[in-house]
Amino acid sequence: MSLYEKIIKKEEKLSLVGLGYVGMPIAVAFANKGVEVIGFDLNKAKIELYKNGIDPTKEVGDEAIKNTTVFFTSDEKDLQKAKFHIVAVPTPVNTDHTPDLTPVIGASEIVGRNLTKDSYVVFESTVYPGCTEDVCIPILERESGLKCGVDFKVGYSPERINPGDKIHRLENITKIVSGCDDEALDVIKKVYDIVIEVGTYPVSNLRTAEAVKVVENSQRDINIAFMNELAMVFDRMDIDTNEVVDGMNTKWNALGFRPGLVGGHCIGVDPYYFTYQAEKLGYHSQIILNGRIVNDSMGKFVADAAIKNMISVGQAPKKSKVVILGLTFKENCPDTRNSKVDDILKRLAEYDIKPIVVDPWASERDAMHEYGVTLTKLEDVKDADCVIVAVAHNEFRSMSLNDIKKLFKTCDDSEKVLIDVKGLYKVSELKNSGMKYWRL
Repeated sequence: MSLYEKIIKKEEKLSLVGLGYVGMPIAVAFANKGVEVIGFDLNKAKIELYKNGIDPTKEVGDEAIKNTTVFFTSDEKDLQKAKFHIVAVPTPVNTDHTPDLTPVIGASEIVGRNLTKDSYVVFESTVYPGCTEDVCIPILERESGLKCGVDFKVGYSPERINPGDKIHRLENITKIVSGCDDEALDVIKKVYDIVIEVGTYPVSNLRTAEAVKVVENSQRDINIAFMNELAMVFDRMDIDTNEVVDGMNTKWNALGFRPGLVGGHCIGVDPYYFTYQAEKLGYHSQIILNGRIVNDSMGKFVADAAIKNMISVGQAPKKSKVVILGLTFKENCPDTRNSKVDDILKRLAEYDIKPIVVDPWASERDAMHEYGVTLTKLEDVKDADCVIVAVAHNEFRSMSLNDIKKLFKTCDDSEKVLIDVKGLYKVSELKNSGMKYWRL
């Protein structure tokens, strides 16, 4: 009887190692299909939240957490009760943009210490092609004393969950799967097919599966970088970039990308994993790294636009009250990791400006821990000189320009500066508002 059949019959358990924005929804999805799931995370505070029916990621919701059968634990020895392990820990980059494999190495050590014969380990964490074979498998073998391909099997299936997206969910996104051999691929595919309604897409080896992930995000990063470069040029030409994109999108083959801040734990990180391995093999990126340079400069570009517009209406930026709406890396998501709003904050700090930051989605603890920011409630904002709409949360999208005006101090509309990073308002509306505006 295969491991897949044993999992279906509840004779064997499945574990999730890492219960963040990726791991937790996967754990709940398998549990919803009747699979016995062990959810492991080193963060004891997070485990307690889950045990109390609280979903800090807002990915599946408190009700789903309350009703799930997932066994949440921070005790690694509980992993010994499972035979199929899915590793979904973050893979950030260091300050020099080289891969920080600390989390995936740590997870491999934990799984290895608790690995039993005939088990499967599938990595979902984004890594460069070859990392699973060169880094993870040797750790599993060393810690367990077992041999990959003989005593246990390994696979790689890149995560494709889009945090905050309620349309493209785990169940309806095609899943790339791979295995260390044909037997492993067959079992891994069948296990994932339990929860992936649209099916899985097998590829020939682990390296190919790893490459799929870094390439799909690198492609998106490059396309956005092109639009960001256009935005910087169009700003000098006094042309509205979003209006250009709207016109371009009337053609059937337009791609529809728009300029913006590119942060988060995928698009702003994954390209560096790809170029890191390319450099090791003697190839220096000609396109990907330049795209990263452009996208990493956009926070500074937005902050400089705010400064210029404040000066143009007679404000002294150092004495101005600046309000930033949004801190998370994307809309309707509490994830603040690698948010490029921080780049706006850093640039404004060079002018001795400390903005008021509003974000109803962000955790106050995370905002302070990661960026030293004390969040302010929207209803407490008043007497602003400049408002920067940085993240398109629904709470901000629902605000009319008259609502925005209420955030400003009492003065002529022409002295109020609005920086619309997300293009939430039409040019015609902005002109009619009488405010000094700028759109990315």
